[in-house]
Amino acid sequence: MASAVAVAAAATLAFTGLPGLTSSADAAPKPPNPGMLCRDYFDLAEDLVAIVEMPDGDASRAKSQWDTYEYENPGKKWDGLQGPSEADYKRLELETKEPPKSRPVDRVWWKWIRASKKNPNAFGDFTYWRDIILIKNAGNDPRGKAFEKKIIKEHGLVGDDWICQKEFDFTDPDTGKTHRRQADVWNKSTGQQLEIKSNGHPDPKQKPGDIAWSKQKESPVKSLKYVFAEPQEKSAKDHLNELKKNAPGKVTEYNYRSRKAELAPGGGVRDKSTTMQPPGSKGVTGGGAQDLIRESRPNPKDMKEFLDRKNAADPNRLQPKGPGGVDFTTLELRYIGKPVKGKGVDYSFSAKEVPEDTAGWGGKEKAQLINDAFFTWLALTPEKFWVNLNPDQPDKIMDSAFGKTDAGRILLEADLELKRDFADAMNPKKRPEADQYWKSLPRNAEGIPCWFQVRNWIEPDTAVVREENGGIHILDTPLKVKAQYLKIDNMPGDPYLCEFNEAEKKATEDRMNRLIMPEVERRVNNDPRYAELRRVYTARVAAEFIRQQDAKTPTDYHKVINSNDVSSWPLRGENKDWTRESVYQAYLKSLREGEQQWEHDAGGGPYTISVGGVDFSKQPKRNMTKPRFDTEHRYLPRETKSSVRTLTDNAKDGEKNLLLLGGNTVASDLSGGGDTPDPTPTPTPTPTKPGEPTDKPTDPTTPPATGGSSGGTGGKDPHGDLADTGSSTPVGMIAGLAAALAAIGGGLVWWKRRRTADQE
Repeated sequence: MASAVAVAAAATLAFTGLPGLTSSADAAPKPPNPGMLCRDYFDLAEDLVAIVEMPDGDASRAKSQWDTYEYENPGKKWDGLQGPSEADYKRLELETKEPPKSRPVDRVWWKWIRASKKNPNAFGDFTYWRDIILIKNAGNDPRGKAFEKKIIKEHGLVGDDWICQKEFDFTDPDTGKTHRRQADVWNKSTGQQLEIKSNGHPDPKQKPGDIAWSKQKESPVKSLKYVFAEPQEKSAKDHLNELKKNAPGKVTEYNYRSRKAELAPGGGVRDKSTTMQPPGSKGVTGGGAQDLIRESRPNPKDMKEFLDRKNAADPNRLQPKGPGGVDFTTLELRYIGKPVKGKGVDYSFSAKEVPEDTAGWGGKEKAQLINDAFFTWLALTPEKFWVNLNPDQPDKIMDSAFGKTDAGRILLEADLELKRDFADAMNPKKRPEADQYWKSLPRNAEGIPCWFQVRNWIEPDTAVVREENGGIHILDTPLKVKAQYLKIDNMPGDPYLCEFNEAEKKATEDRMNRLIMPEVERRVNNDPRYAELRRVYTARVAAEFIRQQDAKTPTDYHKVINSNDVSSWPLRGENKDWTRESVYQAYLKSLREGEQQWEHDAGGGPYTISVGGVDFSKQPKRNMTKPRFDTEHRYLPRETKSSVRTLTDNAKDGEKNLLLLGGNTVASDLSGGGDTPDPTPTPTPTPTKPGEPTDKPTDPTTPPATGGSSGGTGGKDPHGDLADTGSSTPVGMIAGLAAALAAIGGGLVWWKRRRTADQE
């Protein structure tokens, strides 16, 4: 491919500087390359039988046939290499020649030093140069060649008529310029040319040759078919439209969707990811998620800088998609495979797809959070899964061990966030439903609306899951918000409470759940402020599945489960100094000062309110039958399997902009198989207090708060099992799981009227 030659040249320039050039204006041009038989070029059998025939006109590969091809990227073996030390830099800076092959690390550093001196703004940072130039450029040609071979092999293009890499000269009659064009594949009998693209757009350098050909009256190239591995970008569609306009009936397209899986050769220095790996594991977590997460930067500013440099180094967009189109703020764990001791576990995240170069930041942080939450749910015994904001119980905010984890932090902060959203949703100046609610309240003897103390909480709505091939797909995990009357004694301010009979309590609860809760619920399920809550929730479901599997047969996670040692998964980053008391103080401030204030004609205003609470003491679940799963998620098992190796899209029928990216906790991406001989990741310490696996699904207990929610169900819920596996027996993973995330109690809701100065 001409594009491959261009990339190789670009890589040479970046690594070694400008080569010596000798040219003469009078030198005769080289004759066009005659090419060679495709079967010889790709070392294919002469009698290879086509799997599918090459279509005559425009065609698209059926979604049921989308697959994955693989190739080796020699640069990928350096994805874990860091920049040289100051001493190494000074040493290599003095060397005038590239170090020998016996010093491979020095060779890489030496090339970077030369590139950074030539262009310090673009390549002054080693990791930018490593990811953008060293790894990306090294993979372009192998990827293109691998997809070409796939097309030729699967379509049986191995006869005596099929020629690869043949060159043609086309003169544009309008400009008089002659353009040399290399054909990926050309049939000397029919004159058909195939231009095979492993991405979704043509090489700009090849366009003039195509356009010149399209204006020819006579040519050995009788027709042109573009074959794309990825969805066509606008540049491809515009180019094809121009060619079709110039050469009616001679230009067609073939969308042969297939995803790349990039392998690495042995040796080198690899990125040592341990995502979802049990402590003490050997090997490197590999898969489609790891490259994207490695390239992701911590914030939008750094990500934009990375993408700007990447695009500047790849103006023709020859490199495959990177993290720029992945919205990591929506990252959630959506699949966990069957854990087989010593064999690792497949897993898959989901994330929303956004326009390229508009996102991509925060991948490491979000993946780390999911990993830490997953292990927190495994390590702690379930009676510790509670948080409690109650003015009567400052000593019972949350379990001390749970309070040292990000999962616990997120649950407690969600409790406080719920107060604010509840207050906002009850403001009659903002929502007509809130106005209707306040006007519907009973009145006291003074004609003032009679409100009462309320506990409200978040709990899982009917979750939809499906076990397939020993693993579990977490298909839908909606949350709902509810409210319930709860009287307490330690109330500040002037509450103007009334005594309610049971009928009044029930009627007011019903009105609140009908007029106020839907808006709060919408925010909990969709607002980015609750994204972390949703993230740790899906991790909880996955962890419970692992618990159940371990109860049957010990897994690699056996020593973690119920160990009560979460030291390997502490509070991290900007939250490393977080304390539960800080949230409690914010809660008391909200209680004292209120969250909203307004004048209202229901009587007795203005009002300030303080509200809140979270409770996941129940988790109803709905089985998804195999027929429905096969209908609504026909390709999800295959897409999930593919995501373990590479980024996938269109994972769910009828749902666009959804990506899957995953990995395996011990799988190697080495092209020859086996583990890399280079140093393995430093293992996370094994918990010092290993516990026994649960012999039944978790049964969380009631948190130690008088205002808390009731504890586990313990009983068998006919609607609480996981989905059928296709047999008549449902999978009872979370049948006894009384808290999908945690049993979180003591979330109290109340509002009060604050007297104004002229009323006192």
